[in-house]
Amino acid sequence: MSQAKYVTPIEASYQGRTAVLATKHQKEAVLGPLFHEGLGLRLIVPADLNTDLLGTFSGEIPRPGPPREVLLKKARWGMKVTGLSLGIASEGSFGPAPDLPFMSVDHEMLAFIDDDLGIQIVEQIVSPDTNFASIAVRSVDDLTEFLPRCGFPDHGLIVRPNVRQEPDMLFKVFKGITTPAALQEAVAFSAGVSADGLARVETDMRAHMNPTRQRVLRQLGTQLVRRLASRCPACGVPGWGLVDVVRGLPCQACGEDTDWVKQEIWGCARCEHQEARDRSDGLTAVGPEHCRWCNP
Repeated sequence: MSQAKYVTPIEASYQGRTAVLATKHQKEAVLGPLFHEGLGLRLIVPADLNTDLLGTFSGEIPRPGPPREVLLKKARWGMKVTGLSLGIASEGSFGPAPDLPFMSVDHEMLAFIDDDLGIQIVEQIVSPDTNFASIAVRSVDDLTEFLPRCGFPDHGLIVRPNVRQEPDMLFKVFKGITTPAALQEAVAFSAGVSADGLARVETDMRAHMNPTRQRVLRQLGTQLVRRLASRCPACGVPGWGLVDVVRGLPCQACGEDTDWVKQEIWGCARCEHQEARDRSDGLTAVGPEHCRWCNP
């Protein structure tokens, strides 16, 4: 991170300033209005920033590191290209919920970097609001139940051969499918060149192809804007918000600590000031069904 210059709390405002949003999937349509209305901050998107080089949902390019690391790298790439001191980027991961493997979740992360203040903030959300799914089929006739569940055609699809066979020149990934005709062509081709005669049909999780993901991004963007609008009570710099949690909410039956969050730790993005707060929902104990002693 570059050396932060001294900025007074009064100067630490984003009204009328410009930040770069590192994306090629039209996330500015979701995040732009939030930052402009909430902070007076204008977002710009570099014309030739190919963020797919940092990983694709379709698998051709693997993510070159942990999501948080790639997220910050993406934001700084945009800052380098534009010369701006404010950078924003998002990164999404999709898969089974840790505690409920049969339910899919969307883990979204959103980064904000301010090199003038010397701060970087990463907000995140884990949401069950996702259409993430895939299926292997021989023809579009096998998609009768899958398509409505995925929100097709309002949500895009990706189609590929289910099992790659040699030579690799036959392997083709069809992206952004939003019409029955395009889906028919992609499934027929992919099944025809797959080693097992099946086409893999999956939801297109890129933001511009997935209104459900846009909804989660909007929620996370609102969360970050609110944090940037909150100032540290000690130094006055923007970015005051939740930074950690303390677990150990007691069981209402036996009184023993559980894994549930007991307190929230709020902190500053620049100075070391922190405050411990009770849960924002007011919960002071949890039922015995969530206790490892009462319900091992």
